[in-house]
Amino acid sequence: MKTAENIHLIEIEQSRPGFNHFFGSWVCQGEYNILIDTGPASSSLNLITSLTDLGLKSLDYVLLTHIHIDHCGGLSKVLEHFPEAKVICHEKGIKHLADPSNLWKGSLKVLGEIAEAYGKPQPVDVKRLIPHTLFTMKRLNILETPGHAVHHLSFSYDNRLFPGEAAGNFFIIDGLEYMRPATPPKFIFNVCMKSVEKLLTLENQPVFYVHCGSAPNSHVMLNRFRDQLILWKEIITNELAKGKEKILERSIAALFEHDPNLAPFNSFTPQTQSRELFFITNSIKGFTDYLNSGTYK
Repeated sequence: MKTAENIHLIEIEQSRPGFNHFFGSWVCQGEYNILIDTGPASSSLNLITSLTDLGLKSLDYVLLTHIHIDHCGGLSKVLEHFPEAKVICHEKGIKHLADPSNLWKGSLKVLGEIAEAYGKPQPVDVKRLIPHTLFTMKRLNILETPGHAVHHLSFSYDNRLFPGEAAGNFFIIDGLEYMRPATPPKFIFNVCMKSVEKLLTLENQPVFYVHCGSAPNSHVMLNRFRDQLILWKEIITNELAKGKEKILERSIAALFEHDPNLAPFNSFTPQTQSRELFFITNSIKGFTDYLNSGTYK
């Protein structure tokens, strides 16, 4: 558990090898007690234990950046433990939180055994859910930032940015900075870029990533991520021009050769490398599907 003033990062312990130091929830304490994302269902009790150890006796709001099961799966158990809490989420996500059956089916299709490890999300009482379009709170700015998901939100609270995965994933592992996109299918490059540009219109502020990382300067990090998206598009476009045979393998090799943000990969444990290769491959699929669609310029 790490602390920055009244913001606490709770790293949610996982049982799957390579997935520790990967899932986190941010807790903001002050006038309101706020939790950003809940991690997967399988580790919800670990999250609740950490919240209890933090001394959190009440929770006003849960802010959900998006409803992928690794970010909202633990919501039901958290709300059981904090019956006073309300949830702020994208209006498009409410039906899937109230009835997660289709969300679960889609997750199994895309993630396979990783979805099984995350666990099946349980229904949430719709009365606990507030659509983002109907919620206001002082010092809170809610931004629609599609790209990683159509139902993606970013939050700027008290001049601190919680961009979900709209700003990619950023980690500091053994002192080394590592960044990669989160661009699974269905990915549309221009939509993702517009979300990054929207976040750049905000005042420069510290940025807190949902997968544990943080940095003091949002503009630096957002520009770095924007440049990375452009680089990935260029590299994968060049690989596609050579033909589609082994496109994933060739793209992975080219990205590791030319993207310095991926350089720390070689220092990761084999389990962490396996995890990252899965998500890098999924992100490349988002790019290749988009580039093959013929709808881009």
